Amino acid sequence: MEKKVVLAYSGGLDTSVCIPILKEHYDLDHVITVIVDVGQPEEEIKNAEEKAELISDKNFTIDVKAEFVKDYIFPLIKANGNYEGYVLGTAIARPLIAKKVLEVALVEGAGALAHGCTGKGNDQLRFEAVFRSSNLDVLAPMRDMNLTREWEIDYAKEHGIPVPVTKEKPWSIDENIWSRSIEGGKLEEPDFIPPEEIFEWTRSPENGPEAEIIEIGFEGGVPVSLNGTFMDGVSLITELNLIGGRHGVGRTDMIEDRVLGLKARENYEHPAATILLTAHGDLERLVLTRRELSFKARVDDEWSKLAYMGLVDEPLYHDLNAFIDSTQERVKGTVKVRLYKGSASVVARSSPCALYSSDLVSFDESCIDQKDAEGVAKYHGFQARIYQRTKQDL
Repeated sequence: MEKKVVLAYSGGLDTSVCIPILKEHYDLDHVITVIVDVGQPEEEIKNAEEKAELISDKNFTIDVKAEFVKDYIFPLIKANGNYEGYVLGTAIARPLIAKKVLEVALVEGAGALAHGCTGKGNDQLRFEAVFRSSNLDVLAPMRDMNLTREWEIDYAKEHGIPVPVTKEKPWSIDENIWSRSIEGGKLEEPDFIPPEEIFEWTRSPENGPEAEIIEIGFEGGVPVSLNGTFMDGVSLITELNLIGGRHGVGRTDMIEDRVLGLKARENYEHPAATILLTAHGDLERLVLTRRELSFKARVDDEWSKLAYMGLVDEPLYHDLNAFIDSTQERVKGTVKVRLYKGSASVVARSSPCALYSSDLVSFDESCIDQKDAEGVAKYHGFQARIYQRTKQDL
């Protein structure tokens, strides 16, 4: 019986060299590649398909952009998804990619699944959290053989595999509709200043145009319109990436704590994510109670940790989503965001569910008898005052 493996394929250096390695070192007859389109550039998808046609035995390309936005990005927005300052771009896409790869493997009757992740990063865990839900073998050549990118570049040349990276610029780039990550080479060094050439989605902030104010409409905690025009999620995020990118919005350069405990320097671009998360968080503060906001911040943090680790099948992840969804029923309205030279700041917001009353809060209205607040003031800090008196008597 022919031995088949299904490889999660991006067309990049790691997954491209995996194809001959799987045949040479794992004694496999057929390597089937699966390209999962979560919003990569069309040219990147096309190049990956052409490369797969040359070096793999069979390829599948699956467009899941709409599913990615609806089932992964929208829940992320509701949860204000953010891990240590990272907006969860690559992390939130991996489980969906893995699920599609697994589906192909089951249909094709493959005996194994493979990925091109190293043994130092997070992606190996995110893929395998899904892969290992099956009875199929899991192969990880980069990890198994302890490979370096320099070795891979030489290996690719020896095997006639076209790859865009060089030893001088060994950038590892991952893109989806929500974010773009750039890492590798000197970019891994905390004290290295990244060259402007690594950025593609965002203009250098100091070269941004005049300020622009945009209006985002929300229903049920998710964005549904831009400047009064209703749009599907994929179109709205795509347009915001362009608008925000022109203003240099959405760059992150950070030291990140990986799941394994390693600290890593990471660079990201995420214009739409920055704008939408800023707007959503502001709208929540208008419509949710103080106690809801306080408790939800803890829920959001736990949700983000699970998403970062790729544990979207963890029961707690679904439990947290149930609570979050309940809070989002009232998160509706519009938010105006000012974009200018790398910043995205909310300048106005409105909601039919707002817990704000101009009559109650205004200094020019008398519908509240201010004298009533004196009773509260008498007891505010009451125990602290008793403590201070007791302390003086000691």
